[in-house]
Amino acid sequence: MESKVPIAPAPSLSAFPSFNGTTDRNLQSPAAKSPAPPTTPLSAQDIRRWRPTAQRNLRNQWSKLAALRTQWLSLSSTARSYATYVVNSYLSQRYMDAMELGILTEMPDIRKKACRKLRKQQETNRSKLLSSYKDMVAVVTQMVSVAKSMRCYLKGTSGTPLTEFSCFPGNQNDTGDCDGIPVFTFCSIFDFEKLAEELVQMFVSETNIKRLLVMEICSIGSEELSQVNGLKWSDHFYVGEFDDLRICNLNSNVVVNQLVPRVESCNSQSTTMQSSQLERNVLQVYLTTWLAEVNVDRFRIGELLAMVGEEMHVTIS
Repeated sequence: MESKVPIAPAPSLSAFPSFNGTTDRNLQSPAAKSPAPPTTPLSAQDIRRWRPTAQRNLRNQWSKLAALRTQWLSLSSTARSYATYVVNSYLSQRYMDAMELGILTEMPDIRKKACRKLRKQQETNRSKLLSSYKDMVAVVTQMVSVAKSMRCYLKGTSGTPLTEFSCFPGNQNDTGDCDGIPVFTFCSIFDFEKLAEELVQMFVSETNIKRLLVMEICSIGSEELSQVNGLKWSDHFYVGEFDDLRICNLNSNVVVNQLVPRVESCNSQSTTMQSSQLERNVLQVYLTTWLAEVNVDRFRIGELLAMVGEEMHVTIS
């Protein structure tokens, strides 16, 4: 069997939720679905009031993105530890008969007892791995939500003595970006959204790969251990997972068809030693791929946060 890790193609940026247009505003707020009378453009006084509110909102949303980025990376590291435990427990069971146990060999049923304990460890860490994956998906859905919450909409009537703003449009004519004017010095709301889109898309794409690896790692030994059921791409790994993936644009039929792993059969003439070595190599590649996080460009993330922080005159880390 050829030892290749199924690397998932990243969803295109065009699949990321758009921030412009009437359709998107309707999706964001039920209030936008009701017909609204045309409104006059914001007055100079409203613009002066809009800018500090928009600046405050952008700082808050980018601080949230930075914190979620750190949280996701921490969860990914923890999940890899659980994945390593699952793999090690499985391999120890697989090669128990060939292990040298020294004086322990004389103990009654020592190998069976050891395998029983290793099986329990494998199942425990399998559950922890799935739980960590669930937390990672939850963080990504929050990232998507934050990236779509950078606009600042007028609440109420323009020109009133007390101008209020909201995260949701009050009418269909309010784009929430004050006609594209710079919020701080150079960048408009749209510019900040595009930068956020680029950052979030990295974690969306990497979560794609993580799901494949979780499926493969949690399924090892399922044909030998009746207590463990192998996972398939069409299974939900936890209740509500498909709804979360849909938010991240990871559960469309097109994506599913592209990501189904294609595992070729082993050569029937391969020796047991060759098959065993191949299996160890494949599992090692899985763990290495998890650690590599090829879709998360940390250098580029640092650049994005530095660019945004410089524009906002704050430090984002």
